[in-house]
Amino acid sequence: MIAWIHGVLREKHPPSLIVEAGGIGYEMQAPMTTFGALPEIGREVSLHLHHLVREDASQLFAFQYRRDRDIFRQLLRVGGIGAKLALAILSGMEAQEFVRCVLQGDSVRLAGLPGIGRKTAERLVMELQDRFGSEFADLATDERIPQSPSVAANKPAAEAIKALIALGLKPPEATRRVSQIPDRESLPSEEIVRIALRGMAR
Repeated sequence: MIAWIHGVLREKHPPSLIVEAGGIGYEMQAPMTTFGALPEIGREVSLHLHHLVREDASQLFAFQYRRDRDIFRQLLRVGGIGAKLALAILSGMEAQEFVRCVLQGDSVRLAGLPGIGRKTAERLVMELQDRFGSEFADLATDERIPQSPSVAANKPAAEAIKALIALGLKPPEATRRVSQIPDRESLPSEEIVRIALRGMAR
């Protein structure tokens, strides 16, 4: 099981990135909250990993903070939540906000996340409330958690649309949401994606 990696960032195309470590390039996927904290291409980076092994695939998922990885793992234990949907959830909300919604039973706000309907939101609250209460209660009240810094990106709007599609939105919906964001060409793709997903969660 691969749990952590330190190497050189070689590529980043949301939601995928490649880190070179020991002469090997590791391809992985990450939520937008992690993409916002990535350094420039060619810089060193350290990430917490979840290694998902299935009969037909072996995938790596990367997270800036260990707590995000732990929440991702808890999400995978919820019925009907796969890796792609768990990634979309952590892209649409900061970990702190997600934990707070679960602990407060705010299924209405959770239902606004991409790919999450009312029934799934209620299931998230029901299955995660006790687990989060014992493991992440301090996270819900910690106001000191740093926000992810933005990074530059080429053709940010186009990259954001591709990332939204990869996270489960249909192409017309992804395009529409990005086109509604003011000053989108001056924002990094990671921030555009987060604004689009945040709008869905209102």
